[in-house]
Amino acid sequence: MGEFTHLEADRIIETCSVLKKRVEERFPDKGLAKVAEKLDAVARQASERADEIGRPHWPLRILAVVVVALVLGLMGFAFGQVDLKFKIRDFAELVTVLEAAINDVILIGAALFFIFSAESRIKRHRALEALRELRSIAHVIDMHQLTKDPESNQHKENATASSPKRVLSEYELSRYLDYCSEMLSLISKIAALYGQKSDDSVALASVDQIESLTTGLSRKIWQKIMILKA
Repeated sequence: MGEFTHLEADRIIETCSVLKKRVEERFPDKGLAKVAEKLDAVARQASERADEIGRPHWPLRILAVVVVALVLGLMGFAFGQVDLKFKIRDFAELVTVLEAAINDVILIGAALFFIFSAESRIKRHRALEALRELRSIAHVIDMHQLTKDPESNQHKENATASSPKRVLSEYELSRYLDYCSEMLSLISKIAALYGQKSDDSVALASVDQIESLTTGLSRKIWQKIMILKA
């Protein structure tokens, strides 16, 4: 693939690292800095995980070839030991013989399918595990921006005893919300890395779900930012 037709893990890692520094420099005492640090670590792991998912699982493939060879060898040996000079006396006996042969073929086919599909199942499990982690981080980011209400920030005199403390200026609040939006965008890009390395329909559906989730959450954040700029 060309340079501009796929996501480059190194660029995503670099962007996450710079964003982490920006958040830490502006909000060193906020929990959002810890979230940015976690996202940076997850991005670095994602590059290795995605490459691992995309690589062939050679031990399983070798095992599958060995099993197929053994099955074919056993079948050949079994046929060699059978006395083919027998006569089927009636239709019922023919049905019994055919049924036994079909059952054996089905069992052998099911065993081979299980072995050949094991690689796909393992890769799917690894991808879904990583994507669940990204989904959790997206919800954590949403919790951090949940109480960042621009209207309440502009009317602190109307706060009640249980209202969240409004310690950020309008400019700081705008930057805080913007950082949250950037992190959500990066989460969707990290998820897309797994989509590039996998052709599993379940994993790809999970990537699309994360994209929809982060887009929806980011839309809410930008509504707040627009209120601040109004």
